[in-house]
Formats: sequence, structure tokens, C-alpha cells
Amino acid sequence: MPMRGSISLVVLIGVLCATLNGAWALDETKYPDWKGQWVRADSAEIAPLDFRKPWGLGQQPPLTPEYQAVFEANLKQLAAGVKASDPTARCIPAALPRVMMAIHLMEIVILPDTTYIMIETSSTLRRTFADGRAWPKEREPGYAGVSIGQWEDTDRGGRFDTLAVETRWIKGPHSCDDSGIPLHGDEQAPRDRLRRT
Repeated sequence: MPMRGSISLVVLIGVLCATLNGAWALDETKYPDWKGQWVRADSAEIAPLDFRKPWGLGQQPPLTPEYQAVFEANLKQLAAGVKASDPTARCIPAALPRVMMAIHLMEIVILPDTTYIMIETSSTLRRTFADGRAWPKEREPGYAGVSIGQWEDTDRGGRFDTLAVETRWIKGPHSCDDSGIPLHGDEQAPRDRLRRT
């Protein structure tokens, strides 16, 4: 008797999986194939580091006077050998946006309503909802934060090529890198524009 119940359960699970598989089918003519190597797309909103300039104040990050003072204090600490501005030096997991540097393998799985970015570094899973939902009223911060995005067809070729993402509720402290450049303390990250180049 237990054998018949087990077989029925296996058949039921198989039917449910087949049904879900059909419900989540991705229109491959509409969404991009993002297999392969990843680099960050250029953005006018984000001032990237210029490796031709000297490290530190030579980078001239676009900071308010308040955060410029924080940056200069961080640089003094770094010069003294103290990495207080770098959370990962204190064994705190890399949060957004730093975790997206993808120094290790990164895989992107695209589903119609959600895009998953699986980053080998610290086993980070970043989930971006692209189903038109509104921001929740409250949320517990996490290292990957909460991301809501929208697919865009920027070249008007009939296929999405860019995922524009905003992330909130990032658990602090967090940093862009180990340069001492501070991020705003509002548990948000710069807006991402993910695009394969």
C-alpha cells in the first residue's frame, strides 16, 4: 500500500512540474541570451573609477561636502593602514553594489517576471522583480537588498537588451570597493543598467 501512495505522489509532482514549466516558458525572441562574460555597462549616472588617475582624491568622485569629508577621513585611515571604511576587511559580506563586481563566476537566469543573478562570491543571490510591482512599504534590509527593474528595448530592435534596476534596503555597512569612497547611508544603491556589450 505505501508503494502505491509513493507512485501517486511522484506522478502528481511530475504533473505539477510540467504545468509550472509551461507557465514559466520564456519567449526567447523577446528576452536576451545573457550567457557568457559580464562587464558593467557605462552609465552617465555613475562615475566609474579612472585607473589612469592616482588612487584616492585623484579620482574626484562626485560627492556632497558632507561625503567629501567622510572620503578624506577614510583616506587618512587607509594611509595609516586602517581599513575601517571597507566592511569586507572586517568579514562583513560584500553588499550591493560591490558584490556586482563579479570577481568570481556570475550566472544570470531570466524568467518573465524575475531575473536572478547568482554570484559565486559569498554565494550571493540577487533577485530583480520585473513584473511591474510597487515598492513594499517596509522591508528588512539584506546584503543584496530588494531590486525592482524594468526590461528595455533601447535599440528598438524588438528584443529587450537592457535591465534597468533600482535597489533599496541594502544592509549596511556597504561600499563600492576598497578605495574609501563612501556610499550614501540611505540603504540604496546607484541605479543599475545591466546590458551585455
